[in-house]
Amino acid sequence: MNKFSPIPKADSTTAFSFLPNSAEKARTNPRCDRNLSFPWVSLCSIFDDPASNLSMGNYNNTVEESTDPGAVLRNGREILLQGFNWESHKYDWWRNLEKKVPDIAKSGFTSVWLPPASNSFSPEGYLPQNLYSLNSSYGSQQLLKALLQKLKQCKVRAMADIVINHRIGTTQGHGGLYNRYDGIPLAWDEHAVTSCTGGLGNRSTGDNFHGVPNIDHSQHFVRKDIIGWLQWLRSVGFQDFRFDFARGYLAKYVKEYIEGAKPLFSVGEYWDSCNYNGYGLDYNQDSHRQRIINWIDATGQLSTAFDFTTKGILQEAVKGQFWRLRDPQGKPPGVMGWWPSRAVTFIDNHDTGSTQAHWPFPSNHIMEGYAYILTHPGIPTVFYDHFYDWGDSIHEQIVKLMDVRRRQGIHSRSSVRILEAQNNLYSAIIGENVSMKIGDGSWCPTGREWTLATCGQRYAVWQKQ
Repeated sequence: MNKFSPIPKADSTTAFSFLPNSAEKARTNPRCDRNLSFPWVSLCSIFDDPASNLSMGNYNNTVEESTDPGAVLRNGREILLQGFNWESHKYDWWRNLEKKVPDIAKSGFTSVWLPPASNSFSPEGYLPQNLYSLNSSYGSQQLLKALLQKLKQCKVRAMADIVINHRIGTTQGHGGLYNRYDGIPLAWDEHAVTSCTGGLGNRSTGDNFHGVPNIDHSQHFVRKDIIGWLQWLRSVGFQDFRFDFARGYLAKYVKEYIEGAKPLFSVGEYWDSCNYNGYGLDYNQDSHRQRIINWIDATGQLSTAFDFTTKGILQEAVKGQFWRLRDPQGKPPGVMGWWPSRAVTFIDNHDTGSTQAHWPFPSNHIMEGYAYILTHPGIPTVFYDHFYDWGDSIHEQIVKLMDVRRRQGIHSRSSVRILEAQNNLYSAIIGENVSMKIGDGSWCPTGREWTLATCGQRYAVWQKQ
């Protein structure tokens, strides 16, 4: 638990605003996009400065050429695409994705999250073995490099899926387990594996991923080798990182890895269960989002995190419980409501949806979900399946929402004024120029300056002329 928790809720109307000069920035508490009255102001990171005023016309160019890992977070205008699903390894994936890069860029995505690129014991990539081999079930190293080059040409960043909680051994060692890595790069012995998963290292600093050797990140030689590998991935052409199973090791090691490899953007998968009672999902999910907040904070505020709190609440809200989308303080109820510049919002991913469907978003409410996350603060993510496999209509509706977001300058810290949160209706004004509603209830903004920007089944978005 972070010593600064619990973290108070910010007033979005003041906490997400731009600051006009460096003197005001120096006085601002950037942590968690909050007000100035908290005691840790002197400890704050520069990485949460208010979003810059870069125009969307040159945004991709500016970030692509930047070597400052804080530039992306300061700008706050990311829109991510998860570029795969659980079955992608079956479909010559690097070649398939390369063909879609022009459309990905034209649609306005700034970064594409790619599946794990290293050699893996499982075809999906999440049981890695030889980290330095980029020949995988998704395609050869040559095809991967061609994809990375195409993304670079189109000024879309490539996000590597960093699976470093566990690693499959090559030979038997202590206890007769496959906990040695002889014969491949990073030829660790049993001391690289935690004692609680069959190795001779220290106990795990997080949750165990059962059934496989978990890496002991407390070992200096392990961290040094991982940093070297991450730096190599950067040289190959990956610019962003997604940290898989981030609950498995301390966030301070993620901080060290980010500082060592300097990705332009990072996001962690800190996924644990929301709070449920005998009747379903609890209204109050503060303790759930607080745990994600604590993880982000422990990375030195250098990483974002997937907003599982918002996902859990939103997929219940669209079933006719939109009252869930306003917390007791009148703010969005997920991580987005407390630390929007570090909240990566999403509807589904390869675990929650796809063929695994561990925690799927209601399929007949997908566009209500996207109307919410693509108009609200935070950093929205679109899932490959929805964008490319659910038909041209869904694709075009998502593109229109993305266009409104970019054209109207909605960013990760934009203010939100929630106007309605009833059983069958949610409506809000985001920033100064966008209003929206989702649900069956009837609503539209007052004032002749508002015009309809886009709409679909159970959602509508307006913008000011």
